[in-house]
Amino acid sequence: MSLADAQDADRPRAVLLWVHFDGTDFRGFQRQQDGIRTVAGVLEEVWQAWLGEAIVARTSSRTDAGVHARRMPVLVRTGTRVPPRGLMLGLAERLPEDVVVLEALDMPLDFDERQDAVAKRYVYRLTVGPVRRPLWRRQAWHVKGPLDPAAMQAAAGLLVGVHDFSAFRSVNCQAATTVRELFSVEIAPGEPWTLTLYGNAFLHHMARIVAGTLVDIGRGRRTLAQLERALILGDRTAAGQTAPADRKSTRLNSSHT
Repeated sequence: MSLADAQDADRPRAVLLWVHFDGTDFRGFQRQQDGIRTVAGVLEEVWQAWLGEAIVARTSSRTDAGVHARRMPVLVRTGTRVPPRGLMLGLAERLPEDVVVLEALDMPLDFDERQDAVAKRYVYRLTVGPVRRPLWRRQAWHVKGPLDPAAMQAAAGLLVGVHDFSAFRSVNCQAATTVRELFSVEIAPGEPWTLTLYGNAFLHHMARIVAGTLVDIGRGRRTLAQLERALILGDRTAAGQTAPADRKSTRLNSSHT
């Protein structure tokens, strides 16, 4: 190995992994204490077993237990020389069946997984009707309904824009500011229904509280006036329930406000 090669081997890298996972059997993304299965924990363990290197997997957003991801950005700072495609394929061979890396990219060393994120999209799915849909049991919240899509879309329009979303966060939220911008909120009835939130950033549980509020309005349990009160005064009691993160908590959370 030449001197230049040796110096290059010691140079750190920032690698962005686009991760896809079924969150049903994970307790969220962030590593927790031993014995609790999380996406970050699995990624870190597989990486160390394969490459002999301890890493920290960081992402732009935390996720709750049971939440799925189509493409979640995960940043790893590493000294390995394995090229991006090799990292993607090597991890795909070794990761369990409910998580995979779709793509790996070299990034500038000063890339920040949170500060450099420009937008985030959350999709919440509902099955609506008197009976549940077993094919969607792992990916959708069953609401007996009926729901009024026009009322929900009117409510969605009130949420779009820059607002103080302090009424739409959990008591454990530690964000320095509660002002966020929602670029769009879309309601699409179907099998299943989809609620799509697209914004610059989200508070802890914000997506779930917005989803729960829209469902409450669709059921006629809350009004547009209450939603406006929640936005103007930051009144959590004027906003709706926190929608369940996964099917296992649906019966526990579906009546909470």
